[in-house]
Amino acid sequence: MNNQELICKLKKDHSLLIEEWEQLMETYTKEDLEYAADLAREIAVREFGKKIYFRGIIEFSNFCKCDCYYCGIRKSNKNCQRYRLTEEDILECCCEGYENGFRTFVLQGGEDGWFADERMCAIVKTIKENYPDCAVTLSLGERSLESYKVLKEAGADRYLLRHETADETHYRELHPEVQRLENRMQCLKDLKALGYQTGCGIMVGTPGQTAKVIAKDMKFMEEFHPQMIGIGPFLPHKDTPFRNEKKGSVELTLFLLALCRIMLPKVLLPAT
Repeated sequence: MNNQELICKLKKDHSLLIEEWEQLMETYTKEDLEYAADLAREIAVREFGKKIYFRGIIEFSNFCKCDCYYCGIRKSNKNCQRYRLTEEDILECCCEGYENGFRTFVLQGGEDGWFADERMCAIVKTIKENYPDCAVTLSLGERSLESYKVLKEAGADRYLLRHETADETHYRELHPEVQRLENRMQCLKDLKALGYQTGCGIMVGTPGQTAKVIAKDMKFMEEFHPQMIGIGPFLPHKDTPFRNEKKGSVELTLFLLALCRIMLPKVLLPAT
């Protein structure tokens, strides 16, 4: 099959063989991208109409115990000016956001132990009590099954945890030895089992990422069937080991977003 036939197959079956994903990643053209984008646009309008849905993202902490090689808030970055919002700060953000029409609040931060379960549960519970018509999305990294469970019981609706890569070798190129791909994948399984609307995703163009690696990512997302997918281009940060690496391709990012929409018509695809 040529690439546009493969894209049609994806629209019909919502699935491709791994070698077909590899073909798309290795040989797509600008015409293939435009073809996929047109199909994706039709699907998005069919499923969601032409409304634009806003999320209120509250970046409440940039402390992090992790040392991911690409990340500007990695614990080894001594140039990072660290901060934590108070519970009052977070609730004030929600109040202002609600008054401006936001009905989804995303609490996002590094893996910061100061925001332990008791503190996070209290924040989530208060938001849900004050704004029962709003969804609360969490993006707090890897936590235990019990932690995810109590946060869900407190009222959290969604959880975004980018898997970053489905390839073990590539994962090792992005993280120190103490961080494990198997643990991240288990976290995603736990979140789904607990009933969260679960999100995963990748950065496009990270060092060591190949067409075959992206093909594995697409196959993983096809089989995992997340309710949310976050995809964006890799941007090198000046205070990381990847400071001199190339930026990820915007074109390839757009192609992958279109393919995700075709593959999973109802998935939530943030535009950021």
